[in-house]
Amino acid sequence: MFDRLYEKDVAITGIGQSEVGRPSQLSAMRLTADACLEAIADAGLTRDDIDGVACWPGDNNNGDSFSPVGPNALKNALGLNVNWFGGGYEGPGPLAGIINGVMAIASGMCRNVLVFRTITESSTRQHNKQASALTNKTQGRDSSFAWQWYTPFNVLSAVNLMAMYAQRHFHDYGTTSEQLAQIALTCRRNAQLNPKAVYRTPMSMDDYMQSRMISTPLRMFDCDVHCDASTAIVLSRRDVAKDGRNPPIRIEAMGAALNQPWSWDQISLTQGAAFDVGRMMWARTDLKPKDVGSAQLYDGFSILTMIWLEALGLCPVGESGRFVEGGQRIALDGELPLNTNGGQLSGGRTHGLGYVHEACLQLWGRADKRQVADHNVAVTAAGGGPLGGSLLLVRDR
Repeated sequence: MFDRLYEKDVAITGIGQSEVGRPSQLSAMRLTADACLEAIADAGLTRDDIDGVACWPGDNNNGDSFSPVGPNALKNALGLNVNWFGGGYEGPGPLAGIINGVMAIASGMCRNVLVFRTITESSTRQHNKQASALTNKTQGRDSSFAWQWYTPFNVLSAVNLMAMYAQRHFHDYGTTSEQLAQIALTCRRNAQLNPKAVYRTPMSMDDYMQSRMISTPLRMFDCDVHCDASTAIVLSRRDVAKDGRNPPIRIEAMGAALNQPWSWDQISLTQGAAFDVGRMMWARTDLKPKDVGSAQLYDGFSILTMIWLEALGLCPVGESGRFVEGGQRIALDGELPLNTNGGQLSGGRTHGLGYVHEACLQLWGRADKRQVADHNVAVTAAGGGPLGGSLLLVRDR
């Protein structure tokens, strides 16, 4: 199907993350610089070695809290001389910066690309409680197509859209609230071992069930937690990566397909883009779902994690509820450790790159108290509805 799989020529060589604040007292640029300088140093590189910069979605809304720093601003702040830089909202979701950076390296434009994602929604919500409402996004990043059709019908938050996905999953597959709760409960247990996590207090099934219903059947603990943070990843050409400080984590396969309408309400409510993404990713590798040792899957809302489990073949279609029931399979010592840093439900809404950062920590054995059994294959996925991307990561030995 594919003549050449160019992503295999690219590896992750360094990672960095700023403080995760709720809110942070640091500026968006300071958070970004902290993460990026840490990632460059972790790769054993200097700023002079970076010849590409990418992020998603880029500074396309005048410093809005959803994306307050773009590639051009970072390039200037760090004094980088680059052959290529890019950012933009339309693409395969929060992992688009990495996917684009991989393609820039594979095409010969760059040797080392710095990818970052910064978000400051927590501090912004201190003075604007509606900062994340879809009504505020109508005139910004999405006015050309999407949210303008929803806000007249009081779809004021993404949770209203995600509730449709959850309700359909419940209806079609018999999924229950008790099963869905295991995503939130697992993330909270893992977050207790992550010193950067926003929520680290224990949570019981009763706590989950008694939490406020936000949009039926999704409760408060089914929704991710806003924070201020920046995460950075250094991608390197594979022949360059072999001389780095860390064992290269190869980009074995990427998924970015969308074969359905770009619409939150017309796309399949039990699949979204995730199934298209999964099919593409597995078509680009000889590895199989059984080879995956850990999974960092998008939990902007808990139902999305369950959809990703099915889409990536990590459990049968329609059986994610039964797969996570009881929480043993997805625990740190289970057969498929899931969202080991607490995900976005408890760790903080680092929005995509946080999953890649955690996957690398696990593959390199640097996750401290939440470290799972040694493995060399991990999968990350981010996005929901018509936005989605995935990466299959392999640690070179």
